[in-house]
Amino acid sequence: MQVATLRTVLGPIFAGSWFDAAAGEAVVAVTDVTALARVRAAGVEARVVTRTDAQLTAVADGLRQKQVPAGVVGWYVDLPTDQVVVQVLDRSPATEAFLATAGAAVRAQAVTERPKPLYAVRGGDAWYGSNFRCSVGFSATDAAGGKHFVTAGHCTAGGGAASGYNQVSLGRINGSHFGSGGDYGKVDVTSGQWTLSGTVASGGGAVAVKGSAEAAVGAAVCRSGSTTGWHCGTIQAKNQTVVYQQGTVTGLTRTNVCAEPGDSGGAWISGNQAQGVTSGGSGDCTHGGTTYFSPVNPALSTYGLRLVTS
Repeated sequence: MQVATLRTVLGPIFAGSWFDAAAGEAVVAVTDVTALARVRAAGVEARVVTRTDAQLTAVADGLRQKQVPAGVVGWYVDLPTDQVVVQVLDRSPATEAFLATAGAAVRAQAVTERPKPLYAVRGGDAWYGSNFRCSVGFSATDAAGGKHFVTAGHCTAGGGAASGYNQVSLGRINGSHFGSGGDYGKVDVTSGQWTLSGTVASGGGAVAVKGSAEAAVGAAVCRSGSTTGWHCGTIQAKNQTVVYQQGTVTGLTRTNVCAEPGDSGGAWISGNQAQGVTSGGSGDCTHGGTTYFSPVNPALSTYGLRLVTS
C-alpha cells in the first residue's frame, strides 16, 4: 500500500512519513499505537509519535509570528524526532525565551554561522560600479584559485568596489586596459556569496562555455548583455581599429549584432566557445547596429587567468 493511501486510510492519526536511508525503507508515523500492525501489514515500517505533522507545522508557522532574536538563524520540522528544530548561534536569554514559546515541541540545534544567499557570476548579467552598470563577460580563475571575471576595460577604468544583483557586494575592480590591443578589464570576486559559473545568459536559459577557440570571420556569434539580453549575428572583421571619443582602441572584432548602453563588458560566444566582451558600437536593438567586441584570450593572458567552463 502506498504512503498516500495510508494517509487517507489512517486519517487524523496519520502523523507524517519519511524515508529511513539507513534502514532503506519508508516509515509512517502514527499517534495511535493500535495502528502499528495495520501499517506494517501494508509493508511499511511504523512508529508512534506524540504530534502529527500538521501540529508540528503549526508550531513552526507560529514561530514566524514572533520576534526572532539575533541568535536564531532558522527552524524546520523534523518528523523522525517529532520536533521542530530551531538552529541557534547562541543560548542567550533572548534565544532561550524564543525557544520557550514553543515548549517541548522545540529542540535547539547549535550552528556556527548564519546562512547567506548564494549568487552566480554569469556572462551577460549586470554588475555595478559606484555610479554605473555594465555586464559580466566570463568567469575565470587564477593559478592560486582566486575568483574573477573579465569585462570591458572602459567599465573598470575608475577602479573601486563592484556589486551585483540587488547591490550585493562582489569584490573589487582590479584591472583596466583601453587602447592598443583591446578594451578589457578584470573584477576580483572576493565575496563568499558569489560562485563562478561557466555559462552565458541566453534569454531565459543559459549556454555552457566549453572553451575559447577563436571563431572565423563569417561565423555566427551571439552576445549577452544586461540591457538588451541575447542577440545574434555574424563576425564581419577582425583586428579593427575603432576611434571612440574617449580614445582609439585596436584589436577589436566587428559584428552586425546590436547592443545598447549597459551591455558593455557582456559575453560573446560562438557555439560553446567564448569569443570576447562587448566594447562599443553604433545603432541600437530597435533599428539594428554594429557592435565591436574585445577578444577574450588576450584578456585572459594579460591577467594570467583560466576560463571557467561547464
